[in-house]
Amino acid sequence: MKPDIHPKWFSEATVVCACGNTWKTGATIAEIRTDICSACHPFYTGEQRIVDTEGQVDRFLKRLQVRDSKRAEVEAKQASLTSPEAAIQEFDIGKRYLNVLVENGIKTAGDVLTKLQEGGDDAMIAISGFGRKQLSDLKKLMRARGYQLPSSDAETNDAV
Repeated sequence: MKPDIHPKWFSEATVVCACGNTWKTGATIAEIRTDICSACHPFYTGEQRIVDTEGQVDRFLKRLQVRDSKRAEVEAKQASLTSPEAAIQEFDIGKRYLNVLVENGIKTAGDVLTKLQEGGDDAMIAISGFGRKQLSDLKKLMRARGYQLPSSDAETNDAV
């Protein structure tokens, strides 16, 4: 063995845990300080306790809160898109046709849905200046936003 290359050995080194537990062991330093030991570790004690190392749990919980808030924003945005109170101007069907609908008392998506439920496609086509093509475009736009439109006879015949 070469002289002066090995560390000094302490056969009675003291280990001190943050919980207050102490014991003796062999080590290359006289005193060892630790955050957790068998007297306080959840595995040995049977406690349901989270051992937080360097704030990892707090960072994880913050990420969960951010995720939940973003998810709530997306759900609120989706709900606003399919709201019956959504103005008919939000649909890109052309200014002329928007004016025709507004003149006939159809100002919101809810008004369109009500008109379709009451009289079907014929009720909308009966509006002067509003034809099948515009109705088809409007229905496509509403379905793309998530609206549940009542089925019409023309759509069921087309499907057959």
